[in-house]
Amino acid sequence: MENLSNINVIKDLMTRHGVEFSKALGQNFLINPSVCPKMAEMGGAEKGVGVIEIGAGVGVLTAELARRAQKVVCIEIDQRLLPILEETLAEFDNVEIINADVMKVDLPALIKEKFLGMDVVVCANLPYYITSPIIMNLLEQRLPIKSITVMVQKEAAQRLCARAGTRDVGAVSIAVQYYSEPKILFPVSRGSFMPSPDVDSMVIRLDIRTAPPVSVQEEDTFFCAVKGAFSMRRKTILNCLSASFSLPKDRLSEALGRAGVPACSRAEQLSLEQFAAISDQLTRMKEK
Repeated sequence: MENLSNINVIKDLMTRHGVEFSKALGQNFLINPSVCPKMAEMGGAEKGVGVIEIGAGVGVLTAELARRAQKVVCIEIDQRLLPILEETLAEFDNVEIINADVMKVDLPALIKEKFLGMDVVVCANLPYYITSPIIMNLLEQRLPIKSITVMVQKEAAQRLCARAGTRDVGAVSIAVQYYSEPKILFPVSRGSFMPSPDVDSMVIRLDIRTAPPVSVQEEDTFFCAVKGAFSMRRKTILNCLSASFSLPKDRLSEALGRAGVPACSRAEQLSLEQFAAISDQLTRMKEK
């Protein structure tokens, strides 16, 4: 197949198949030829490895994954792209395209059926509008995968990879750190796409943890506490959690004291260990 990073090749493909770019699906096709090979290599696509790709576009990343990995299964929501992918990926016998919404796919069953005996990684250029929901869906299912390598909007990358106790951290940052070890790999300028988006991008990798970095009595309470703590960023942890859990401030203040967390703290100042301690205190309060 011709160079799928060439803007004229992409336009010809789209025209011949009667397909227009879909803003609703967040479609921006990569035209920088250096990005996808680098992404595939750093994403762990290699012999003996199975890759799940989310959203193939015209197949530019898919082809790079297929050249390196044992098998690639791509979940593509846009049915109009299937004839294009059939053409652009015709040389590969280790690629399977599934026309579906990744948020509705039974991923554990898919991995069991398609990747028997293989290590599995996820590698994808995610639509900006649904970045966090897709990543959290992958993490929360505790899939038998080694890593998730994705290209996302620069600001989203910084938020997803922000460390606890730093300015950029948010509830999603804490959740990502609970399930994985996040790392920013490299930047991708807006000029690398067609149509060109209004923002720059970054490629990040989340290496899946075999066990969470902190132990909590109830995970649901832990994540509720994290979400509640960041619900009003300018307010103290005492005010945020009092509102979120409908608890009297005097009782909550005592619980925070037992957790070793000053009631005047703000969410972005807290460590993962402190969130875990708060969560366990809230769990004990529910039991009384």
